[in-house]
Amino acid sequence: MPFGIRIVPQNNRGLVETLGKYKRSVEPGMHLYVPFFQKIKNVSLAMEPLSLPNYSIITKDNADVSASLTLNFHVTDPVKYQYENTDSVESMAQLVRGHLRDIIGRMDLNEALGSTAKINQELTLAIGDLTNTYGINVDRINIDELTPSRAIQEAMDKQLTADRERVAAIAKAEGEAKSIELTTKAKNDALMATARAEADATKTRADAERYRIDTVQAGLSEADNKYFQNQSINAFSDLAKSSTNMVVVPSDGADEFGKLPVVGKLLGTKENKTEF
Repeated sequence: MPFGIRIVPQNNRGLVETLGKYKRSVEPGMHLYVPFFQKIKNVSLAMEPLSLPNYSIITKDNADVSASLTLNFHVTDPVKYQYENTDSVESMAQLVRGHLRDIIGRMDLNEALGSTAKINQELTLAIGDLTNTYGINVDRINIDELTPSRAIQEAMDKQLTADRERVAAIAKAEGEAKSIELTTKAKNDALMATARAEADATKTRADAERYRIDTVQAGLSEADNKYFQNQSINAFSDLAKSSTNMVVVPSDGADEFGKLPVVGKLLGTKENKTEF
């Protein structure tokens, strides 16, 4: 009986079928089989990538998001992978989608958008080892994109713009309030400094005037009658030079004018002479 030759490549497993029924598995290498009665199918055991296209998911707060993910898997049980499922890869993909919808469906939009790492971890735990069902093991899974719908993106952009404008307005108002506070404080400090300077100047002038008065009074208290007589003579001399028509002065009070040297300036006009 003639035999056929089939080569099973490296990192593959050969499945020998006799009249359409699985008989045994063979390792990589060259194998003989009986044509028309037997067939050897190759099943790759290497890791393969799988990209799941965007599909819609509804979050807990009824927001529509589009999810896109990739995963890596490899066949661990060629018999289950080939004979117990019509399409093990598509079945695995449907299972991944279902778990992802369940995980994101329990989250609000903001929580879902900021928790991709958490979603990846929960999804990996939910899928677990699929060997017992599909003969496949998922080695790695990752959410590539989680995008809200266009309407939600526009609403989020408007909210973000409003928040930025609000923060800018608050910062501007706080800056203006701080500027007014500093300006008012500077003006108050200037007024206080001016008031203190004026008070010090007034006090200095008052002290000087007090000192002058005290000095004059001290000098007068020590002056004798000759001083006042001399001042009286000077006062009458000034009166004689003035234009006053007539000045009558008691003889016993004439010496009092020595204390008022300026009396001549307070009397009369320049046109008349003084008479005694």
